[in-house]
Amino acid sequence: MKVLAVIPAYNEEECLNDTLAKLAATCPDIDYVVVNDGSKDSTGAIVAGLGSSGINLAINTGLASAFRTGMKYAYRNDYDAVVQFDADGQHLPEYIPAMAQVLEQEDADIVIASRFLDGTRSPEGPRGMGSKLISSLIAATTGTRITDPTSGMRMYNRSMIEQFAKRFDFAPEPDTVALVLRRGGKVVEIPAEMQDRQGGESYLNITSIITYMSRTCLSILLFQWFR
Repeated sequence: MKVLAVIPAYNEEECLNDTLAKLAATCPDIDYVVVNDGSKDSTGAIVAGLGSSGINLAINTGLASAFRTGMKYAYRNDYDAVVQFDADGQHLPEYIPAMAQVLEQEDADIVIASRFLDGTRSPEGPRGMGSKLISSLIAATTGTRITDPTSGMRMYNRSMIEQFAKRFDFAPEPDTVALVLRRGGKVVEIPAEMQDRQGGESYLNITSIITYMSRTCLSILLFQWFR
């Protein structure tokens, strides 16, 4: 398959070059596009040096909009699959071939790299509690249990690329996973390990975590039924 890694980046000057080097070394056959989401550091200069593999957005638009920009790139360039890949070094590129294999062999719409599928770990802390709640809500509304609904490493098939490229209400979030399942789509998980952020600072704090989890739960329980 023709696979593209879409890498949204916001203030990732400390990690981005290493992330791209590891991706290229591990998966030389995988193309990538970095979408700089209006960063205030030198991320924009790094992305400008990537040529056609980089897109600089003039202002910060948020993860969903930056990711959809990458999906539009994938759709216009006729890719078969897109893997959502973090710029901060948390995601390990060695799992991309396995995700692509599962996507193709099982005719899946979405493949998720799960930190908890093998049962050796469980979600911890405030984010972990939220992840467990989201997993329970997805199971209650779709009949399918997703062990790691907040994993940011997901692979999407060609149909999903088109949906993201053409619709304004699709975001790389658990409520989209729930919507796809509820409409009869297929979501598969594979076991994976992830690293800690390799540099820079996360935008997440206790307030943003609570806001994110509340919004996601409301969407799964209520808003998705109107989509």
